[in-house]
Amino acid sequence: METVHVDLGPSSYAIRIATGLLDHIREYLDQAEGWVVITDEVVDALYGSRLGQALGDTASRVVISQGEKAKNLKTVGGILGKMLDLGLTRRSAFSLRWGGVVGDVAGFCASIYMRGIPFVQVPTTLLAQVDSSVGGKTGVNLPGGKNTVGSFYQPRGVLIDPDTLNTLPKRQLVSGVAEVIKYGVVYDHGFFGYLQEHFADLLRLDEKVVARVIKRCCEIKAEVVAKDEEEMGLRKILNCGHTVGHALETVTAYQQYTHGEAVMLGLYLETRMAEALGFADPSYGYEILTLLGKTGVNLTLDGDLVDELVGSMTADKKNRGGRISFVLPAGKGTTREVLLTVQEITELLRTMAK
Repeated sequence: METVHVDLGPSSYAIRIATGLLDHIREYLDQAEGWVVITDEVVDALYGSRLGQALGDTASRVVISQGEKAKNLKTVGGILGKMLDLGLTRRSAFSLRWGGVVGDVAGFCASIYMRGIPFVQVPTTLLAQVDSSVGGKTGVNLPGGKNTVGSFYQPRGVLIDPDTLNTLPKRQLVSGVAEVIKYGVVYDHGFFGYLQEHFADLLRLDEKVVARVIKRCCEIKAEVVAKDEEEMGLRKILNCGHTVGHALETVTAYQQYTHGEAVMLGLYLETRMAEALGFADPSYGYEILTLLGKTGVNLTLDGDLVDELVGSMTADKKNRGGRISFVLPAGKGTTREVLLTVQEITELLRTMAK
């Protein structure tokens, strides 16, 4: 078993990574009188009975719809009502977030139910294992923007079983690769080089490569979060690709792109922006764009979306002084935050769109 520690003082916790961990999950959970497992319909069909055997009769399950369509306040209300019906209290409840998008929703529920109950992350997608399960960001979407309602609320632990990736559809696997590449771009160029060399191995789920990638991504996220838990400074680097990515998801009503695909296109466009603004050397930009191209994701921006896309960006919670915040690639493994006007970003995106 590999273990990565997230050092946050009283809120510190461990990320445990091991093949077959799901069957021994009870060994790594604190004592509680009652459990509720919050999952989506797809993950429940794949792993629900297996988890039930591991936890025993003390666990109840709440199953929600899969995907971004369920990431809203209506779903939150439904989960909270079921938790209350189950008689869960702050002293008896322990919530397990089981899945990808559902983790953001369930973590938010854990943070506000009776002013907060403990929870554990059990991510089953690559994107969740390398990114969203670590760091304590929880939340849901409003019609006008992504993750606009939420909280910082750290889990008691993160339990990762890489075996779950074997049931992941190829599109969802590639979606998670977007966040993997991001870590190499914003923090560790050596890791970026490893991805260049072993990219095909990652996509075919080579066991050693997958284990190394998950661990390194968790190490980077843990290091960043330990230094800046609530995104006041350093943690902003993890938003690279996300200003464009979140806006793409919003304007297409979460129907055209997975989160990872939107971030992938965001990384592509924001790298080209960095080149155009003189922040990134063209040879380094070419390295990033080439690796992104190997994913097979369509990296073309529809020109008809530009105005709506920029309009959505104006509501981004990271903006300051009426300008849109972007974290752009700069040197190898480094970034630069830049604030752009609506006119500036519109002109840049129009030169890149088709």
